[in-house]
Amino acid sequence: MSDKITLIIPCYNEEDTLPFMEKELEKVMASFEDVSFEVILIDNCSEDSTLSYMKKLHERNSIYQYISFSRNFGKDSSMYAGLKASTGDYVAILDADLQDPPEFLKEMYETVRSGEYDCVAARRGDRQGEPWLRSVLAKAFYKLMAMISDYEIVDGARDFRLMSRQMVDAIISLEESERFSKGIFSWVGFKTKWISFSNRERVAGDTKLPMKSAFSYALRGIVAFSTFPLVAVSWIGFFTFFAAIIYTLYVIIHQLVMHEATPGYPSMMCVILFGFGLTFMILGIIGQYLAQMYLEIKNRPRYIIKESSIR
Repeated sequence: MSDKITLIIPCYNEEDTLPFMEKELEKVMASFEDVSFEVILIDNCSEDSTLSYMKKLHERNSIYQYISFSRNFGKDSSMYAGLKASTGDYVAILDADLQDPPEFLKEMYETVRSGEYDCVAARRGDRQGEPWLRSVLAKAFYKLMAMISDYEIVDGARDFRLMSRQMVDAIISLEESERFSKGIFSWVGFKTKWISFSNRERVAGDTKLPMKSAFSYALRGIVAFSTFPLVAVSWIGFFTFFAAIIYTLYVIIHQLVMHEATPGYPSMMCVILFGFGLTFMILGIIGQYLAQMYLEIKNRPRYIIKESSIR
């Protein structure tokens, strides 16, 4: 019995890139022997003709299936929806803009099929062509995660990967609503082989992840996969309290021994402002964790499907 591979492709306003993706996938799929495919295209409520193109693809070839959301639920929800709908023995995730090289799929499949690895994942070996500030902030994020998280999140890691059915089922079993997929891929474990490739430009169109969204995504990852900020603010609070006691003793001794009036207003204002700033910073960090708990306990669906070719 031949193997079946499911390809999951999240899309948002990708009308310009999908024709290029279709041609590349056709060439790659033709290179496989005794392997069947299903391609699940996830439309994240695009504002262009992305969904229309998906429907045409489905009409031309039934291996192409599509799912369209009622609104933009984010890429992580798109991947989760694709994983839940997948029926393949092996499942791959890749972007529609061809920044993830489809020609790697055969090597990935052969590696996982050998049984030595459960997953083959891709990482960018460089960030050539990426804006300078975005590159610096991305590197800083991965270094920070390496320091504060118990789970390995590889620098330059892409969502582009091919996984065994067992690993996919493990990922689906995690039902948290605020998903940080890079962390989830690491948390479930399984043996992963990493392959590097040079950064590629989009084949068409512009990036769909602005700096504001990238920052929010990074913050969600830190909160979801590390309690370090909570531990850090506890220590900051302790040392601030200790410093306040030392300063209070100094003021008392200065008054009793030196018999000098301590200049009050400037120093008092500095201490008050510092204390208030520190307090609000600590409350802000705790608030981020409370916000995550608040969103989780609502137990809202991770996405709502408006229409789909999958029955």
